[in-house]
Order: sequence, then structure tokens, then C-alpha cells
Amino acid sequence: MPIELSFATAVALPAQSSITHLYQSVNLADAFAIGLPSGASGDPELLARFIFAHQPAWIGKLTNLRDVIVARFGLKTARHLATLAHAAKAERLGIFKVYSTNETEVVVGEDDTHLDFRLSILCSGGPDADSGRALTLSTVVHCHNLLGRVYIFCIAPFHRMVVKASLRRAAHLGWPAN
Repeated sequence: MPIELSFATAVALPAQSSITHLYQSVNLADAFAIGLPSGASGDPELLARFIFAHQPAWIGKLTNLRDVIVARFGLKTARHLATLAHAAKAERLGIFKVYSTNETEVVVGEDDTHLDFRLSILCSGGPDADSGRALTLSTVVHCHNLLGRVYIFCIAPFHRMVVKASLRRAAHLGWPAN
């Protein structure tokens, strides 16, 4: 059954993703897929940059609120990560460090004192929408301590809303072509 073109659907972590078995213990693991129409790019880095650049405005406000709270705990803020991204553009995608990239997947993430996480942007399927082309965003998180576990517990519902809304927005705007 093909993945919907305009709705982000919860799916299992893709077996072909390099993050599926990355951590021995995982405190959060989820994946959401959306169909890619014919003519849309299959370049995961291009699609990731498009998603990050066109997120709904409320996500920025939510991120600002998160930054105010986590700064008090000495955790990395989006503002700090954006500074890193500006200084080393080739090694970052948006605010995230690029860990690996290939023809079908780009893996980004960040390591911090409370947790490490990876986000996979994976293109799969054949050359057109009828063959079930999909883009899957998967996240895995490994917590180092109680602060990490509390943090994930608090942000997990928001994380899922952000991922689904980001995919829906990108689909609504129209995916970039090759």
C-alpha cells in the first residue's frame, strides 16, 4: 500500500536506515513517512534542507520556548547550534551536525551531556508515486542520565507534532524537483 502524499504516517523504523540499530539502548524511537509525488527530488539532503527551511512558524516559537528552558540546565540551544552551523556550513544541515550521507539517506543529529540523538531522512521506493516512493524521517535518542530521560518524556509529544507538521508543510508547499 503506497504512503499518502499529504499526510505523515507513523511507521516502523526502516530496516535500511543506518540509525535503526545505532544505539544499544534507546529512550525514544519513531519514524514518520510521507509519499513523494512523481517529479519530486529523491535527494535526501535537498529534501531535508527544504523541510528545515519551510517549517511552520509555530515551530520556531516552540523552539524559542525550549531554548529559554534548557539554557537554565546548560544544554545546547538552537541559537548555539545555529552559530555552529554558520561557522561550519559544510558539516551541518540546518542546525544539526551531519553524521553521514549517501544516495538515499542523510543522518543528522547532536550529542549533548544529557542525550545523543540522530535523525534520518531516508528516500525509498521506485521512480514515481505509483511505485510507493516515500520520504521517512526517523529519530532515535539515547539518554545519558536522568535529565535526558525527563527531557525526552517532556518533549516527545511535541517532537512528534513537529515532525508530522514539517512533513505536511513541505508536501503542501510542493517538494523540490531534482
